[in-house]
Amino acid sequence: MISKLKYYSQLMRLDRPIGIYLLLWPTLWALLLAAEGAPDFKVLVIFILGVIVMRSAGCVINDFADRNIDGQVQRTKDRPLASGKVTSKEALLLFAGLAVIALILVLQLNTLTIQLSFVALVLAVTYPFMKRFHSLPQLHLGMAFAWAIPMAYSAVTNELPSLQGWLVFVATVLWTLAYDTMYALADKPDDVKIGVKSSAILFGDQSRLIIGLLQFSVLVILMIIGYLGSLSWLYYLSLLGVVSFMLYQQALLAKSEFENGLAAFLNNHLLGLTVFIGIALHFVY
Repeated sequence: MISKLKYYSQLMRLDRPIGIYLLLWPTLWALLLAAEGAPDFKVLVIFILGVIVMRSAGCVINDFADRNIDGQVQRTKDRPLASGKVTSKEALLLFAGLAVIALILVLQLNTLTIQLSFVALVLAVTYPFMKRFHSLPQLHLGMAFAWAIPMAYSAVTNELPSLQGWLVFVATVLWTLAYDTMYALADKPDDVKIGVKSSAILFGDQSRLIIGLLQFSVLVILMIIGYLGSLSWLYYLSLLGVVSFMLYQQALLAKSEFENGLAAFLNNHLLGLTVFIGIALHFVY
């Protein structure tokens, strides 16, 4: 039983929380901006727990979708489903349980947020299958991650986001597309061999350039968000940190996209944290 719990935990990627962080930071950006620095504690807790639960559910359904593919990829061959440590039935039951927990959490919020949550569920469930149909599954993931933004605004204001909120949404989509392309670069040789699609394959030799353009777009949008919200110099100071992380990631990719793609991807956790600190400092001071 203990070993099974260990495998379930690995299936949910609780041992690799990077995905939780990457989903959490934009959600917290939105909550702080929507509530002008003082989100309701109950709403804050619900969204933090929701991020953990939905990211875990997303990992489970992703591995279920890829159960016949992961064994052919060096990085994923030892995942619980691919290696037979967890059955497909167990994975689906685990996903259903996590979906029920997510539903219980969102039912504590207003009607508009509950309605928006069904879009989040559809995006989360469909994302893992997109690599079979089009070459930008990373964009689909960006929309799944970014959908927490309108939900955060609606939970705070009981309305759909203003222009500022939708810009946070767009910035999150583009940021996710950039860092998940970095992630995909590490799997590119195996993905080509297997025949699945990804942005890294689509962008080809121009991957680093396109990632750079995406990063620049994110930076510009973050600056506009600051302008619309009349955020202080402390926020713009944090954007200098964002630039440094983007340049560092580009330097890693310049050395080797295949070998350093994962390291560049992981560095985005600090980028998201830096933006959060900048927003928080504006409201504190």
